[in-house]
Amino acid sequence: MRHQLTFLALTLTALAHAQAPAAAPFVTHQLKPNVYWIEGGGGNSGVIVGTNGVIVIDAKTTAAGGKELLDDIAKITPKPVTAVIETHSDGDHINGVASFPAGVKVIAHTNNRKEQEAAIKAGGRGAPAADRLPSQLITKDTETITLEGVTLELHHWAPAHTSGDLVVYLPADKIVFTGDIIAMQMADPLIHAEKDGTSEGWIATVKGITALNSDQFVPGHGDLQTKAPIQKRLADAEAKRTKIADLVKQGKTLDEVKAAVDPPPAAPAAGAPAGGGRGPAFASYSQVVYQELTKK
Repeated sequence: MRHQLTFLALTLTALAHAQAPAAAPFVTHQLKPNVYWIEGGGGNSGVIVGTNGVIVIDAKTTAAGGKELLDDIAKITPKPVTAVIETHSDGDHINGVASFPAGVKVIAHTNNRKEQEAAIKAGGRGAPAADRLPSQLITKDTETITLEGVTLELHHWAPAHTSGDLVVYLPADKIVFTGDIIAMQMADPLIHAEKDGTSEGWIATVKGITALNSDQFVPGHGDLQTKAPIQKRLADAEAKRTKIADLVKQGKTLDEVKAAVDPPPAAPAAGAPAGGGRGPAFASYSQVVYQELTKK
């Protein structure tokens, strides 16, 4: 039953991405002579120009978005894309890989591949391309790899946003690509409990991110960040989790916890569809923490 629910949740996640409103135009930002990030079309993407080829971090939401990403990369360099690193398995970060060359190396955490396989088995519009699954799997907490002459550190501290998160660190350039561990459109951490993400793991992961020698952080969504706002986000999340734990010890219900720690929901804009038109709502941070602590 648990696997059936997981498959259903993964299908709904894919549908939510597939039915999202039209994405913003792509915009290319240069961070270093050989390092860029490209917003628009889903999650942010990283572009690293190496000796003979290009490394991409996350590949947009759709095959069309993946093609547009490749077109934008061609404006930066004539070198081919030879590797893609996926920060996690959400469709708005991986489904554009469908337009990448057939022989491209796809690097991801081993749990990321398992989540993609579950989504394919579940079926549904928006499932990942079965012929572009991760081909090089990361199984250790930290692995240092060299691609196209570029050294990268790949970190997985714990299940956080999902069970298969990877944080990509470029030590020579002091740049971090966080994936959706940091997603600036969300006030609280977004944790996919249906993909075995955890609030405790999110906190451990952000502590690891802020310990890296960097002050340029490319989030999964939103603008480039420095370390200070990420540290504040971490402190706020820890404080909220501690408060929820205290309320749980007092025997409070989930509704009572939400009333105590969450601001009232904003009123929808006039004429907006129910639910915001963005597919099923994910569990809030408060709900995830409550369920972790109570096992309910």
